[in-house]
Amino acid sequence: MKVNLKVSSVHFNADKELIEFIHERVNKLANHFDKIIDGEVILKVENSHNTENKVAEIKLLIPGNDIFAKKQCKSFEEATDTAVEALRRQLKKHKEKLRQV
Repeated sequence: MKVNLKVSSVHFNADKELIEFIHERVNKLANHFDKIIDGEVILKVENSHNTENKVAEIKLLIPGNDIFAKKQCKSFEEATDTAVEALRRQLKKHKEKLRQV
């Protein structure tokens, strides 16, 4: 299943490879939870002297509520990976709650 994903970049243009990378990573979440309705990714660069200034915010709409992860790392790929991992854990908890009901 493919997630309907909207990728936005603030104050810069994300290249095609980065957008494909994000789609690939987020679509893997659909293997864990197949009821993802929609997704939104916002990429931005924080104004700081820190080298870890790339931010990836990922919001997924699932039945009942939304899940969200925001990660800041040295690269957008790394930020995306850590955010997707956080979302995977949230989806796993959500699935366990659904089974208990």
